[in-house]
Amino acid sequence: MKLKFLGAAKTVTGSKTLVELWDNTRVLLDCGMYQGLGKDTYTLNSETPIDPKTLSAIVLSHAHIDHSGLIPKFVKDGFEGKIFATEATFALCEIMLQDSAFIQQADVRYSNKRKNRTGAAAYEPIYNNSDVEQALSQFEIIKENEKFKVAEGVEATFIPNGHILGSAAIYLEIDEIKEQSTILYTGDIGRYNTALIKDPECPPQADIVICESTYGDRLHDRTLDAEQELLSAVIHTIQEKKGKLIIPAFSLGRTQEIVFTLNKLDLYGLLPNVKIFVDSPLAVDATQITKYFSHLLNPEVKRFIASRPDPFGFNKLKYVKKKEDSQKINDSKEPCIIISASGMADAGRVKHHIYHAIENPKNTILFVGYAEPLSLGGKLQNGDQTVTIFGDEKKVLAEIKVISSMSAHGDFKEMMDYLKCQNPEKVSAMYLVHGEYKVQKAFHKKLKNLGFQKVFIPNLEETFVPTIH
Repeated sequence: MKLKFLGAAKTVTGSKTLVELWDNTRVLLDCGMYQGLGKDTYTLNSETPIDPKTLSAIVLSHAHIDHSGLIPKFVKDGFEGKIFATEATFALCEIMLQDSAFIQQADVRYSNKRKNRTGAAAYEPIYNNSDVEQALSQFEIIKENEKFKVAEGVEATFIPNGHILGSAAIYLEIDEIKEQSTILYTGDIGRYNTALIKDPECPPQADIVICESTYGDRLHDRTLDAEQELLSAVIHTIQEKKGKLIIPAFSLGRTQEIVFTLNKLDLYGLLPNVKIFVDSPLAVDATQITKYFSHLLNPEVKRFIASRPDPFGFNKLKYVKKKEDSQKINDSKEPCIIISASGMADAGRVKHHIYHAIENPKNTILFVGYAEPLSLGGKLQNGDQTVTIFGDEKKVLAEIKVISSMSAHGDFKEMMDYLKCQNPEKVSAMYLVHGEYKVQKAFHKKLKNLGFQKVFIPNLEETFVPTIH
């Protein structure tokens, strides 16, 4: 067996891990799009690192675009096999992959207008809506915790991992005739005691562990602290500064968590009288799907529904779909809260809101999750004094705040708690993916102290041949 790391190697995006058996069976774990890597993003996404025709199957851990976003590209380039996913993951991919195609086409139109003025070669979308439709037809829905056949000699189980709706670790059982082995692909490890999602479930013992490492060097604050920080940001911006509070948030997961938290604060009488806009067509659709799969949410949400039937709707909140209504929010001088995608602020409507708000010190831009260092969100979190948005240089006069404890990724303690299900002496090798290199090195040391002896940090497209002991 060989493992080849085709994405999320020393970076937090583009997840793709290839498992190749002796008979050339090839299973791809996740098929993610790169996001937030500046001018390199388009090239990384458009150059497929493997011939998709040679793949036997794709197994998908969850619907976030950095894990699912290149599936239509692989299908367009000849992949004809099955794509295995949980029911909630498939439902979310239906809207997210179509949205990805739409955004690509819009971004390409904008970029090509500028290229036409300079005479540079035009871009093409990586895939379109028809590629998405074909990809969706190849999905096969699998229940959590039920074993299924991926390919000859390969069986798998989805084990819920608490990251987002429908997300799961992938547990592979591989029979290569002369050698049997097991692989735990953690996907993105969620948090414990979060506002929405159930805690991660304990996975079985594995010979090989492929583990994410996003927050491998830090600890999050408690969820209750995050709620207090959010309330403080609202009061400070809305009541004291009389400005706008702009929250870049991924349409799936983070947006629903913020809305649920604001709903609770309003129920307890703590929220000021303020208009709240969820300005993302994708977030509107994702919220409806979250309501449909409410049985996957944690007990607190179910108790809350007893007092407020809609955990994602209350009288101060308005969901915005139309572009004209989004533009009106920018024109208004009235204090308000704007929750809009994307979380890294590199695309989507939030970029327009930041463009109009960033040079006014009354306003606050509040980040509630990870942003790649080269993305707009990363630059703002890093303290850059000027940023370029839509080709215009903007002074950063708005207040920039970060609440990292609302992340859907576990911190290093939560990841290590998750890995306590594994006996380190029985793990032949562990590979760290989905993390920045300096963070991975810090997490590497912690794992060594936990007893994991063979821990590797793969380079992009590096191949390993693990020895099972």
